[in-house]
Amino acid sequence: MNKDVWVYVEIEENIIKKVSLELLNEGRKLANKLNSSLITIYVSKNDFSSEIGKYNVDKIIQLYNDNITHYNTQIYAKAISDIINKRKPYIFLIGATHQGRDLAPRIAAKLNTGLTADCTNLDLDENDLLLQTRPAFGGNIMATIICPNNIPQMATVRPGVFEKPEINENNIYSVEKVEFEPNNSFIELLEVIKKEANTKDISDSEVIIAGGRGLGNAKGFELLEELANELNGVVAASRAAVEAGWASPEIQVGQTGKSVKPKIYIACGISGAIQHIAGMKDSKCIIAINKNKDAPIFKVADYGVVGDLYEIVPLLIKKLKERKL
Repeated sequence: MNKDVWVYVEIEENIIKKVSLELLNEGRKLANKLNSSLITIYVSKNDFSSEIGKYNVDKIIQLYNDNITHYNTQIYAKAISDIINKRKPYIFLIGATHQGRDLAPRIAAKLNTGLTADCTNLDLDENDLLLQTRPAFGGNIMATIICPNNIPQMATVRPGVFEKPEINENNIYSVEKVEFEPNNSFIELLEVIKKEANTKDISDSEVIIAGGRGLGNAKGFELLEELANELNGVVAASRAAVEAGWASPEIQVGQTGKSVKPKIYIACGISGAIQHIAGMKDSKCIIAINKNKDAPIFKVADYGVVGDLYEIVPLLIKKLKERKL
C-alpha cells in the first residue's frame, strides 16, 4: 500500500486559494514522515503546474474538460473520486472553504471513507494513522479523530492554521494531465453573480482590531472600524460579541471561528478565553486593552494596556491622525 499524501488545490477566478498553499506545507511534512510522495490535484482547463510546482510537491495531477469552466459539485466530486479510487492515496486534504466544505463530504461518501471537518491540527501516530484535531462541543474541547479502517484518510483544514510554504524554484516534479468526461449532473449553473465584498477577509489581513464583550454594545465596533481605517486593518470579533449579535460570524476569531496570524492583533475588551486565544495566539504582535488587569489575554499579549477602551482607543486614533498631518 502506498502512503502518498494528496492535497486538493482549489482555484477560484484563476487564483490559487491561500489555504491550498498552506496545506502543501503541512502535506509535505506528513509525506516526509511517511517517506512517501506529496501529490496535488486540481480541476481546471488552465495550466497552473508551474505555480504549484515551486512548493516542493512531487507530482501534479490536472483534471480538465474544456467545457467545464466553473465549479460544479457533482462533476468535480465524481472526477476526483474516480481517480482516487484508481490511485488509492493514503491521505487526502482539502481546505475548509465554501467549496471545500461542499466538495469533501461528497467525495468521502463516494469513497466510503471517513471525513473530519474543520481541522486545526494534523499529525501522525505511531501506526502512521492521521491524527485529525478539531474543536468539538461548541469549541469547549479539542477532539482528536482517527480513521483506522478506510483510506484515504480525509480531512478539511481551516485557513490560517498552517504556514504558507517557502518557494523552491529548483523543485523537480512531474505533471500528469487527465481529461475527464463530465457526468450528467442534475445541477446546472445558470448564472454567476459576483458579490461585492464589504470587508476584507480577516484571514488575509496584516492588522486586526478585535472587539469582545467589553465593548458593551454593537456601536462599539464603529470605534474599532475607525481605528482599523487608520491602521489599514480590519475589524474582527470574539465569539461573545458575535453571539450577542454585535458582529457577523464571518469576522469571528477562535476555535469556532477563524484562525489568524496578522502582524498586529489589537484585542479590545476581550478577556481571553482559551477558545479565542487558540485562533490568534500565533499573531506576530498582540496588544491587549482591558479594564481587568487579571484578564487572561494579558498572558499572551506582547503589550498590555489596563484601562477603559473608550478612553484609550480614541487617543490612539487621535495620535495616528496627528502623524498623518
